[in-house]
Amino acid sequence: MRILVSDPLSQAGVDLLKREHDVDVMTDLLPEELTRLIGNYDALIVRSGTKVTKDVIEASNLKVIGRAGVGVDNIDVDAATAKGTIVINAPEGNMISAAEHTISLMMALSRSIPQACFSVRNGEWQRSRFLGVEVFGKTLGVLGLGRIGAEVAKRMRAFGMNVIAYDPFITIERAKELRVELTSLDEVLANSDFITIHTSLTKETYHLIGAPEIVKMRDGVRILNVARGGIIDEKALFDGLKSGKIAGAALDVFEREPPTESPLLKLDTCILTPHLGASTVEAQINVAVAIAEQTLSALKGEPVRNAVNVPIRPETFGAIKSYMPLSEQLGKFCIQLVEGQIKGIEVTYVGEVGQCDVHPLTIAVLKGVLDHVLESPVNFVNAQMFAKKRGIRITETKTERLEDFQSLITVRIDSDKGDWSVSGTLFMGDLPRIVKIGNYYVDAETKGCMLITSHIDKPGVIGKVGTLLGNNNINVAGMNVGRDNVRGRAVMVLALDDPISDEVLAQIRGIDGISVATAVVL
Repeated sequence: MRILVSDPLSQAGVDLLKREHDVDVMTDLLPEELTRLIGNYDALIVRSGTKVTKDVIEASNLKVIGRAGVGVDNIDVDAATAKGTIVINAPEGNMISAAEHTISLMMALSRSIPQACFSVRNGEWQRSRFLGVEVFGKTLGVLGLGRIGAEVAKRMRAFGMNVIAYDPFITIERAKELRVELTSLDEVLANSDFITIHTSLTKETYHLIGAPEIVKMRDGVRILNVARGGIIDEKALFDGLKSGKIAGAALDVFEREPPTESPLLKLDTCILTPHLGASTVEAQINVAVAIAEQTLSALKGEPVRNAVNVPIRPETFGAIKSYMPLSEQLGKFCIQLVEGQIKGIEVTYVGEVGQCDVHPLTIAVLKGVLDHVLESPVNFVNAQMFAKKRGIRITETKTERLEDFQSLITVRIDSDKGDWSVSGTLFMGDLPRIVKIGNYYVDAETKGCMLITSHIDKPGVIGKVGTLLGNNNINVAGMNVGRDNVRGRAVMVLALDDPISDEVLAQIRGIDGISVATAVVL
């Protein structure tokens, strides 16, 4: 078969491909050149430079598109799925490099190594100025115990550190395997000498570490971020460093890159590197070899570990394709309502949809749940693996009996703090709608910003919510209320034109009669 490599790739990966197939390496192709040539190839391997558009895919007969790296934003995955082309990536190639960079920064931070080096180069010899601290016997707080966070935890235990972690999507059993104590965010903040961040950047984790969180930390804490910029409020970090509350910080990622205007540039107590987490010779070789191996497996028709999509059999796809977006959005919706450690996810299919092969829909639910919270890219192949590694129980039930709808999909997530369930169906054939939250009937679109409340059905509650939103310049686009009986319990869904801040949410939760107020973004 013929393989086109259209971006620079480590020679180790190219050599591996050449053992079995004809390989052409042509970089810097113009879009029209790629579209014209692609029909001659069975596989295409890219990095971030090549844009694999719908036009390119439709002009091709590709069996597989490989991304030597993590992100697939430059590939039209939907067009590839419709064409029957497998898209694969290599998300694990930089795992060790990122973990080692974190540890390098931690050691540099504990001993002020960059600052001392700079001082010596300036002809100084100020040993007393660079008095460091040992990491031995100290407590390391890990925010996010996924692939990279787990690798950091294992290595720092070997340094003699006590490791605690916050990750609501890791089970206690998995944490015990890593010999890590799983605890709350507040306890990590209060009890850690070093804090390292390894979570994804989501609405929930944006400015996860801000001024209120820094107040809760130990005096003299040291903070690291080799994950995503924006998880730390850099202004609050600057203030904490200036005041001495934070003894030092080390950042590889920033809210704006490069951080040319960041006030952190002015501080000697802050170590800064230019997003080097994956910048090692080994990581570049690893991603090239990994994508080459998976491409060869895909061309043989063998299973591949990191397929971003799974082209579904035509006879199955026709029956369930309209339910795929609904299933993923139900998972994403439900997880935003849940607090605490996840224990299990149950998906129930009722009516006509229960007559289909629903397993791809369950995977779509898992993808929606995990994609919202994990740092690692979640796809239709690895979603089950991620859930299993975190000890999350998955239950799939289907029945042909009819209830209130011809077809109904219900997602229920159990945690140590309770459970939530959300049900959805299709209107007019292909319009996804949320029709139940718990036992309350509602009617909500699966898109945009929403405010979900649980409250007592009594006069004035809804009005106070509306007034508070209006006072904060948040426009309500639609409202739906479900209740069990008059002046009993009720659930309200407000569609909003504007995002809602944590401060406004806190005010809503303070309204008499409101028991739950949660922002959901789809």
